[in-house]
Amino acid sequence: MSIRRYSRRPAVSAERTAVSAERTAVTAKRAAVTVAAVVAAVSGFAFAPGPGDATAQPSTTTTPFTTPNTDGCPNKTTPPSPIDSSEVPEPGQTAPGPLPIPDPPVGGKALGGCGVLLPAGAGPLPEGISATAWEVADLDTGKVIAAKDPHGRYRPASTIKVLLASVAIPALDLDKTIVGTQDDANADGTRVGIGPGGRYTNKQLFQALIMASGNDAAHAISTQLGGDDATVAKMNALAKQLRALDTRAATPSGLDGPGMSISAYDLALLFRHAMTLPLFAELIHTEQVDFPGFPANPKIPDDKDHPGFPIANDNHLLYEYDGAIGGKTGYTDDARQTFVAAAARNGHRYVVTLLKADVRPFRPWEQAAKLLDYAFALPAGASIGTMPDASGKTPESSVALASPPTPDAAQPAPADDGSDHHALRIALMVGGVALVVVLLLAARRVSRRR
Repeated sequence: MSIRRYSRRPAVSAERTAVSAERTAVTAKRAAVTVAAVVAAVSGFAFAPGPGDATAQPSTTTTPFTTPNTDGCPNKTTPPSPIDSSEVPEPGQTAPGPLPIPDPPVGGKALGGCGVLLPAGAGPLPEGISATAWEVADLDTGKVIAAKDPHGRYRPASTIKVLLASVAIPALDLDKTIVGTQDDANADGTRVGIGPGGRYTNKQLFQALIMASGNDAAHAISTQLGGDDATVAKMNALAKQLRALDTRAATPSGLDGPGMSISAYDLALLFRHAMTLPLFAELIHTEQVDFPGFPANPKIPDDKDHPGFPIANDNHLLYEYDGAIGGKTGYTDDARQTFVAAAARNGHRYVVTLLKADVRPFRPWEQAAKLLDYAFALPAGASIGTMPDASGKTPESSVALASPPTPDAAQPAPADDGSDHHALRIALMVGGVALVVVLLLAARRVSRRR
């Protein structure tokens, strides 16, 4: 797997001091706990996860891992049963019925299969893919290279923000300034930190939406499009136009709602369309930007002005995988882990999607990296189907995709690759390791005295 071993999240090596096992068992255990705490604090420095956040990863367990079997098409018409009440309709409303199943399947007959679908002569898949459904496709030609349950229906979580961005970016003036509201600040789930009275350009709202998955940003954007209901209607109309016929948005942000649905095939298709928008291609490839603060609330005693702060891209593939273009993450209790991203290698740009994945035995971005490596290693032209272009047709022809900008173009002067942010992380890491070493030496000295 093509992983950048110069990761910005460097590994910490503990237990560098060799002492007798009898005297240092307790000390080593305490040191290990301290190192783990330092690493956890540094790794999560840039994020404040909340419900529905793609970065709010559930803890791993020791339950043996098995790849979900979809050969019997368990999700052909609807997503798996919800585990909470998030999809219960409001009083007086009813949940929409299942979306029709296209016949023949969009993209080709072979894509009607529900199990693992590989091109002729392809070798075995990499181990450790926990995603219930996934797909790898060529962004430029639209060829689907490999998939598992590509038209099975699942929940998108925050990856549906790809569709929201495709609707909103062409419709809104990027330079227009809007004023944050309390309703924005009260948005459920992950929030970037919009505050009442704060002043934000639409471009900054899109930074918060795409890079940090802010549901408060999604609310501020959908308000300009006529409110949640009007925005969802626009999103569903675009999905239908693009022939993403397994897709039905229920909320602009990706929080679960009645009738919410997407497929691995559709998510790749929607991402491919979004990549025709230069701003979208720029933001999924941007590591860090500064985000505005907001003024003190006069209704809150002793409240002070809230200064601006940096926001970082929540897609780990962008930092860790050679050739990564960027992508979007998602998580809710019902959707589980969802993921879409793209990478370039040897003149090809591939998109990978994961639905209903788990963090075991690898994190979603690591599973995506494995599938990308597998697809890049297949012979040129390997294919099991196609994706429609923006007109809804399914020729094997290229579309005009935007390219991620160079660092100088993405980060206006002075060019900012997040070095200050990462330098702070590294400083915290070094300080934490130094503290552990001091504790180890002190404990050893006390043991010797005893």
